[in-house]
Amino acid sequence: MADAKQPENGFNININAQTTPVFFSDHIQMTISENGIVFDVGQRVLNTNQITVVSRFGINREHAKRLLKSLGDLMALTEGQVETVKKVKN
Repeated sequence: MADAKQPENGFNININAQTTPVFFSDHIQMTISENGIVFDVGQRVLNTNQITVVSRFGINREHAKRLLKSLGDLMALTEGQVETVKKVKN
């Protein structure tokens, strides 16, 4: 079943959890040009020095500036409120 998010800037965003996976990332490489930024989002392969790219996306420079501001605002707003998962020792 698709989950609908609240409208933001006049857009309704629909996410189908069945077809839209969330990929874990512990590596991001960015390539920047005068037109924008390409993000190669990856995960490390076990205990090696290999990275597998799990997603790529590009945005223009203006969008990158808005992303940077929104991410900073969100981090400041949630500072100290985010609870991380505790590791269980066997």
